[in-house]
Amino acid sequence: MNNSISFRLMTVADIDQVLMIEHASFTVPWSHEAFYNEMVNNPYASYIILQEGNTIIGYCGLWVVMEDAHITNIAVLPSYRGRKLGEALLNQAIELAKALGSERLSLEVRVSNHVAQSLYRKLGFQNGGIRKNYYTDNGEDALVMWVNIHETSDHIRN
Repeated sequence: MNNSISFRLMTVADIDQVLMIEHASFTVPWSHEAFYNEMVNNPYASYIILQEGNTIIGYCGLWVVMEDAHITNIAVLPSYRGRKLGEALLNQAIELAKALGSERLSLEVRVSNHVAQSLYRKLGFQNGGIRKNYYTDNGEDALVMWVNIHETSDHIRN
């Protein structure tokens, strides 16, 4: 990975750049207000920024409630995809969840998003179930995936 790639926690000042990634990545993007509420009002939320130099190129949202963590969203700018940056970002989220005391990490992914599912499986995620009509833009189902981060995270990055 490029030496100018780094990770840090997101701040309110990052929202506008994150929104550009959000709009480039999702058919129903979160609003500025949604991200602001996550940053200011949600004590369970942590967001990781992926940047190249001073430019934000990806982010990942994480909710941690007791021993359960949940990925709310993860995205990398389309022009940076295919470089294992999403994998590196997800590994950072796994490490943050572990540091915050989580035992398990879950997420939802579109049933049609086989590229993302492949990445999640590579990092130890397993199928957990289906949420019917989860996505509001087209009624697509979501596949729930989860991983026990203490059993799998040590060997998945070696």
